[in-house]
Amino acid sequence: MNAKAKELGMNDTTFLNCHGLDEEGHLTSAYDIALMSRELLTKHPSITNYTTIWTDSLRDGKSALSNTNKLVRNYSGCTGLKTGSTSKALFNLSASATRDNLSLIAVVMKAPTSATRFANATSLLDYGFNNFSYQSFGNSGDVIKEVSVAKGDSDFVNAIYETSPSFLIKKGEESSITYEIELDDFVQAPVTAGQQLGTITYYLKGEKIAEVSLVAQTSVGKMNFFSMAKSVVNNWFSLTRF
Repeated sequence: MNAKAKELGMNDTTFLNCHGLDEEGHLTSAYDIALMSRELLTKHPSITNYTTIWTDSLRDGKSALSNTNKLVRNYSGCTGLKTGSTSKALFNLSASATRDNLSLIAVVMKAPTSATRFANATSLLDYGFNNFSYQSFGNSGDVIKEVSVAKGDSDFVNAIYETSPSFLIKKGEESSITYEIELDDFVQAPVTAGQQLGTITYYLKGEKIAEVSLVAQTSVGKMNFFSMAKSVVNNWFSLTRF
């Protein structure tokens, strides 16, 4: 557990047991809990199939169990995530929610009451949703431009986004986003699918905020004798039609 914590960058965390009960030196921080929560949500998204359940029956309906995270029922877009409390740590909560493609995590620790942790988490999430938005400027695989291929068995190759250019922006600053494309007009064969052809850089008020690689959509082989002869014949027939 400690090795995994270090791997995730949880530098304020030391696990001394696996059950989470009070023990001297068994420590973490709100930031580290947020890192762990993000890892869970992004790497194992199916967890929300369970963390969003409000109540469920047990023992063939003879008893029922309610979620200890009251936000699941009361907060729009809530996806989880985990409550906890001990005599020393008091009331804690890692709350997650998604609205309009924006996912946020709010961590509250050592709240004096259970109600306080939910109220504080609600305030934190509200602040995030009210002040920020997640903007997408394209999707991975979208074609940006056709690039000429010199001496290739195909004349062109599509330059596409390697990853999706999407990022967090403060609301009201969307119109301040500009971008700059660096992409050569032609590339020399051979070309390998996924080969970087250029970049697209995004700026907010002149400050760089993201850079995405533009890569080749497909491979293009180098022209050989037979493909060159075919190209010459095709060009000759095209000319003779006129």
